[in-house]
Amino acid sequence: MSSTDNSPMARLPSNLVSVFTQALKSYQISNANFRVLCSLTHSSLSSTPTEAPVPHPPQTPPKPLLVLDSSFNPPTLAHQRMALSALSEHGQPSNDSTYKSRVLLLLATNNADKAPKPAAFPQRLAMMYIFAQDLLRSTATETSHKNQCEGVDIAVTTEPYFHAKAAAISASDFYHGHNSSAGERSTTELIFLTGFDTLVRIFNPKYYPDGSMATCLDPFFAHSKLRVTMRPDAEWGDAAAQRAYVRELRAGGLERVGGRTWWAERIEMVEERADGEEEVVSSTKVREAVQRRDWEALKKLVSEDIARWIREEGLYAEGGV
Repeated sequence: MSSTDNSPMARLPSNLVSVFTQALKSYQISNANFRVLCSLTHSSLSSTPTEAPVPHPPQTPPKPLLVLDSSFNPPTLAHQRMALSALSEHGQPSNDSTYKSRVLLLLATNNADKAPKPAAFPQRLAMMYIFAQDLLRSTATETSHKNQCEGVDIAVTTEPYFHAKAAAISASDFYHGHNSSAGERSTTELIFLTGFDTLVRIFNPKYYPDGSMATCLDPFFAHSKLRVTMRPDAEWGDAAAQRAYVRELRAGGLERVGGRTWWAERIEMVEERADGEEEVVSSTKVREAVQRRDWEALKKLVSEDIARWIREEGLYAEGGV
């Protein structure tokens, strides 16, 4: 680490990587398709962690459950902005004290498009833990934000596709609340926070053999929404082009690829770019900065604690990006 970087690191349980290594082994043996590994709340920030993190199911079903599904390789400031923006938009209304939103950080151990490298899954989960602390600290700066976010959960799934991930989350008992009956299980709406590139993949027919797109996505959009952060760049076009893509979906584009036009009404497009930010923040850019040993660039892409973890653990120093 730089000799000038003397600020205290986030308080973490000891042997965090080992803890998540064991948790992953247990999950793999179980053959479950979804499991929450641990939960963090605002109260956990004020205590010194001495034991392995554990999951804490909500007392009542969250309204809504904000699902940030990513490879977290590593978590970036763009991920943080996506979550904070969603909490501001979909958090607790001032007139409803029972309305408790929650954030789920979801890591798929089987990814439809990305191989599990260069950071191993336990390392990614450790960074997700730090990211969860960053997110809770950010929401704690304003009372309104604190009320909006009841907690942050870290979970894994073996499901590679969004519709299957949503089904696994909904089928789990974790988010039904201690006093909920089976008849209340459909009350939690899932809002998936994703980027524009992922939206395009969701509607790519190649992922739905034998014309099964409607069969797969009808139940998904019945109980889930997509909050899509636009990523203007050379590959995906500017914001206007990305909005035009969604208008085309609403104008019959979905029907032409085997989908339903009404799904497009379950898509929320948002433009999230920090003031003065000139380029898109991405995990790829983080890995490239580390390989160049460009620590100033790294500070603009990830939080201080994530940057420190990457450097202390020697992540991304070699290999592909």
